[in-house]
Amino acid sequence: MEDGALDFAAALLEWFDRHGRKDLPWQIDPTPYRVWVSEIMLQQTQVGAVIPYYLRFMQRFPDARALADATLDEVLHLWTGLGYYARARNLRRSAVIVRDDYNGELPRDFAALQQLPGIGRSTAAAILALSGDQRHAILDGNVKRVLSRFHALDGWPGERRVEQKLWALAEAHTPAARVAHYTQAIMDLGATVCTRARPACHACPLARGCAAHAQGASGAYPAPKPPKTLPVRRSIFLMLRNARGEVLLEQRPPSGVWGGLWSFPEFPDTHDARALRRWCEEHLGYTVHDVAPRAPLRHSFSHFHLDITPVLARAVAARRVMEQRATVWYNTAQPDARGLAAPVKRLLEELSKEEQRA
Repeated sequence: MEDGALDFAAALLEWFDRHGRKDLPWQIDPTPYRVWVSEIMLQQTQVGAVIPYYLRFMQRFPDARALADATLDEVLHLWTGLGYYARARNLRRSAVIVRDDYNGELPRDFAALQQLPGIGRSTAAAILALSGDQRHAILDGNVKRVLSRFHALDGWPGERRVEQKLWALAEAHTPAARVAHYTQAIMDLGATVCTRARPACHACPLARGCAAHAQGASGAYPAPKPPKTLPVRRSIFLMLRNARGEVLLEQRPPSGVWGGLWSFPEFPDTHDARALRRWCEEHLGYTVHDVAPRAPLRHSFSHFHLDITPVLARAVAARRVMEQRATVWYNTAQPDARGLAAPVKRLLEELSKEEQRA
């Protein structure tokens, strides 16, 4: 390893000893399982938002066996609001493999870890580095930003050419000793000092060697993702209530958007009231009355916007037999434990408040 790389790691470790975060929940007894759950939750999500979810999750699923033995509904319920639900589905799928093939313990082998659903190169490296001090380089969003600025690396990190350069730099800078501390340090630096907006270069231990800082252009690195106009999809959420005030929910298919979560039945984007009533009878087995559209809302995914029009209606069982659909009547006053899509949870909470005021 070159002297510059040694200086990089040494400066970072000295900063970590003074300023690094050492009391995060997953740093207490950092077993491979505990680190794994934290790394998955931290993907696309800030530390402050993750902590309460992590604590609840670990209390219910303290090890891989407990997670593997749980139903998907239980897992998704504790994930509700955290978003990117494929992470939760992959966690449980991987836990089942760990229970059945590895006697309930995550493999300590880098290649074996990457074979588990939802665990890529950087996540596998983080699990082994943080829990076992194994020397593996990581490359999450924080690390990409630190390295891009330190080396004034042109290009968007999502490009394969740029990402390959970043991996080479990450490998070169990772020291042979204190790998767990170094790994936490570089993530902490990106999260707290070398931030996306208004980086605190005056407090950075790497500032003297940082090429972007020398140029006075820290904000120019890394290059932003090329702009892309997201398509807009539209849907009508049918909020059907029965005589007891319960709301009809149906479970979505196991894969795709909100896979496995419970949501309102979705009607094609048409405001034809007769077509809506006919659809409810044919697909749900209910005759609907008092159809009342509500204020629309937008929910954005990484690859499209979803414009939702909620429609509240009263449902009465029809004579014809409904399709085979996984449905449940949901009591908003006494909600049970099931995974809910974020806008569904929001709308159910609004209905519950309206009931309380009535």
